[in-house]
Amino acid sequence: MKTYELLAIFKPNLDAEEADKIIAKISDNITEFSGKIESIDKIGRKKLAYDVQNFRDGFFTSIVMELPADKVAEFKRQLRLNDNVLRTMFLEVSKKASV
Repeated sequence: MKTYELLAIFKPNLDAEEADKIIAKISDNITEFSGKIESIDKIGRKKLAYDVQNFRDGFFTSIVMELPADKVAEFKRQLRLNDNVLRTMFLEVSKKASV
């Protein structure tokens, strides 16, 4: 399994409890795809550089996970289907070289 990092921006009109439910749902999706979560960082509400779906700010969350490579496409599809997610950035985390 490879290590990935997901930066997700949720709609700002969600309260903290609803945002936690969405993060829990994403976590459940990761475990359903036989992955495991290394860390979840709730960054908080930040101002966006430009309007995204008529929102000027959003709730940022970073999730570091291990996921099988063949499940990544389906996981990204699940994220796109979630109406509360404004934007996502999904990156593969590279191993740091030891000097």
